[in-house]
Amino acid sequence: MSDQFPAGRGNGRLPGSTLRQGSPVIIETRRVSRLYPGVVALDNVDYRVFRNQVNVLIGENGAGKSTMMKMLAGVETPSSGQIFLDGQPVSLASTHQAEKLGISIIFQELNLFPNMNVMDNIFIANEFFQRGRVNVAYQYQLAKALLDRLELDVDPLTPLEELAIGHQQLVEIARALSKDTRVLIMDEPTSALSQSEVRVLFDVIGQLKRRGVTIIYISHRLEELMAIGDRFTVFRDGKFVDERERKQASIPWIITSMVGDKAKHFDYSPAVKGMPMLEVSGLTLLRQNGGYALNDVGLTLRQGEVVGVYGLLGAGRTELFKTLTGLMKQDAGAISLNGLRVEHLPFRRRLARGMALVPEDRQAEGLVQLLSVKINMTLSSLCGKGFWRALLPIRQGREGGAVRRMIDNLAIKVSDVELPVTSLSGGNQQKVVLGKALMTDPRVVFLDEPTRGIDVGAKTDVYHLIGAMAQQGLAVMFSSSELDEVMQLADRVIVMADGRITADLPRAGVDRETLIRASTPHD
Repeated sequence: MSDQFPAGRGNGRLPGSTLRQGSPVIIETRRVSRLYPGVVALDNVDYRVFRNQVNVLIGENGAGKSTMMKMLAGVETPSSGQIFLDGQPVSLASTHQAEKLGISIIFQELNLFPNMNVMDNIFIANEFFQRGRVNVAYQYQLAKALLDRLELDVDPLTPLEELAIGHQQLVEIARALSKDTRVLIMDEPTSALSQSEVRVLFDVIGQLKRRGVTIIYISHRLEELMAIGDRFTVFRDGKFVDERERKQASIPWIITSMVGDKAKHFDYSPAVKGMPMLEVSGLTLLRQNGGYALNDVGLTLRQGEVVGVYGLLGAGRTELFKTLTGLMKQDAGAISLNGLRVEHLPFRRRLARGMALVPEDRQAEGLVQLLSVKINMTLSSLCGKGFWRALLPIRQGREGGAVRRMIDNLAIKVSDVELPVTSLSGGNQQKVVLGKALMTDPRVVFLDEPTRGIDVGAKTDVYHLIGAMAQQGLAVMFSSSELDEVMQLADRVIVMADGRITADLPRAGVDRETLIRASTPHD
């Protein structure tokens, strides 16, 4: 892969300033705090970003990582304290101002426009003009070059909504690379990527370092951090905890620094298996552009059983869950829930019969960002729980009590259930989506990448929740891109490739090599 990236525009330097290129620190914050109603997101934090290195920032969800990155990218402003760039104080009041100074960000949640094509998403608000008009031909060639660098074989004029979420993540990265960036912030850039795509991204990061670009990198995949990081900084509960160079860092140090004395462990304990709750045969779903999203899928899921679904991007895991719950209409096949056929029922009827889905994309499909934590959590169960009846007001006391009990059970960090759900960290938002599903009193729970983008502590909480659901007699099916997670949690592992089930393995028969081999598409 070549180190030659398309040239950007402008030098990204402070107007009228002399950059302190000899200093190893390019960005520094001094006693920076950020306050929200009822929440101290950052508390007098001193933080340093070292020039031309991969600066890994680590912490549990709610530790303040994303808040700090939003301030460096101009999305948020500090409540107090000062940010320095090349030794000089700066006020980053907007993303446009930050980008003029050479700071770009790739957000954890995709910040794209699904109704636009790939090229327009890459150059939105950063178009190339010639004689007063956008130079479409030049932008097309530049977009194609960026996508080629990321080994994404997609025409730049393809509508973004036609791409899988992992490929959309690569488009987000291409957009950041299209700018004249000196400091690139990557907030969970690999959360939706396959292993091969992660390797491509790491190659790109190496190229950027050789071009003098500084990287700030946030991820909850600890092995990934050790592979890519040069310097490690840990936040906990909105405060700076520690900073180490790569040679001094280790995974045990990271975990201890992140969670302190709250370190958690998960021990697999199989539940008693009961009668089959879900039986599927011949399930087939055709893609709009031809081929199979699901191809003659058959499976059985029993009470108290935890089944993991592993596969690469595009294997059909999300399509399987959406088809089973009625969000996608199958072209053929039978689905039985507790002995009753449900393939003809819409999603809401399957929900009422005992199916629940926690979707992969919590922002687009799991939450309503403008609504409160309480309303988000009870949206699916207003009628079933008796919180609301037609023409009558919602029973606020009954609803609020149920929500508070679920918050306690899931250890959701929130000071007031009336706060917007977007005020929570990513891990706590995911717990709200889980709580919404559990409040419907399901018999079968589908969890599509339930630990995507959450920290090691929140992951352990989710693992315990999955185990508890099985112990209570629920049937649980979850998908994951992480081999170790599937092997740790599941009683049985189903592997998918090209819309087919290529392996159905008991826990004792699972190993990494077998899973990888079974997940590789074959003609």
